[in-house]
Amino acid sequence: MTDATPNNASSASNASNAPLTYDQAGVNYDLIDPLKVAAQRAAAQTGAHLASHGFSEVLASRGESAYVVDVGPMYLASIVECLGTKTLVADDMAKLTGKSYYDGIAQDTIAMAVNDLITVGATPLVVQAYWAAGGSDWFGDKVRANALVAGWKKACEVCNVAWGGGETPALAGIVADGRVDLAASCTGIISPKTRLSVGDDLQAGDAIVLLASSGIHANGLSLARKLAERLPQGYLTDIGNGQSYGEALLAPTTLYSPVTEALAQEGIHPHYCANVTGHGWRKLLRHPKQLTYRITQVPPKTPVLAFMQKECGLDDHEAYGTLNMGAGFALYVAAEQAERVVAVSKALGIDAWVAGRVEDGPKQVLIEPLNVAYGAEELQLR
Repeated sequence: MTDATPNNASSASNASNAPLTYDQAGVNYDLIDPLKVAAQRAAAQTGAHLASHGFSEVLASRGESAYVVDVGPMYLASIVECLGTKTLVADDMAKLTGKSYYDGIAQDTIAMAVNDLITVGATPLVVQAYWAAGGSDWFGDKVRANALVAGWKKACEVCNVAWGGGETPALAGIVADGRVDLAASCTGIISPKTRLSVGDDLQAGDAIVLLASSGIHANGLSLARKLAERLPQGYLTDIGNGQSYGEALLAPTTLYSPVTEALAQEGIHPHYCANVTGHGWRKLLRHPKQLTYRITQVPPKTPVLAFMQKECGLDDHEAYGTLNMGAGFALYVAAEQAERVVAVSKALGIDAWVAGRVEDGPKQVLIEPLNVAYGAEELQLR
């Protein structure tokens, strides 16, 4: 939304406005997920080709956030992810404020790939860029282009990865004029092999440690943009702490690889990890094992997510099943290591909590303080 003129509505939560859900914003995972499952099943039939090269796939990585190949002395992991629609918020905010937000947008894009890659225990090595614009003119904005390059390089430095290269196509007729579609791929290694984390060791008794998010990250932006259309001053609406809605949405996604690398240096190897992106806290039951994930402590909501939940009129089941709600990454670790994981994360500036435990029982997430439950049928990714 680019019009900052107030309207007569004082709040999107007025009685005249019905609750605003992710489905209403145009994102329906019930339609998207079946294609992803079908693609996975087709892709699984190609894994045998690795044998002709002397390698083999780690079958358990099928359906995980990154794909893993056994190359002998180590494992190789890879992932590709697109940013989504957060660029639209940055573009609209640039018109309203005259600022460029593409340094943070660059970090968001890299985080989408790196935060997925590390779930399998990988050390990120190389990032590649994909910046597809609606026309050549997009690249002519030097302030925006320089911010994108500088932000990309800075995020690579935080993650200790090499920026290998990329692709910058001008795709008029495919990408809208004046817009850009950003994506990143990342390749990493799992060495020693004992760092592999695909849930083989996940078991009842494990602790669930949640790492803080910086805000909305890059998931739920379709809903966030739809809400902006209903707010009295659009993206310039104060969320209650002196910060504008647009500025809060554009807080860069937290990069979690420094935490997983620091844990590895201490000999702490998570039994499983989940990047809390699409599907919100339903991602906590991503692994196919029949286990119950009981959450006994809920981290505080970031201000922008608390604002969104209120203004969209979302109950806790909808909000936590869509957004990260303050927890951007989950580690499942041996119970005796949980407090150390928290300490390591906090030492790196990322708050963390021992939020719950894994139990024997049906496949479900139970968020006890909120009286919210998600069953296996609410997350179909395989």
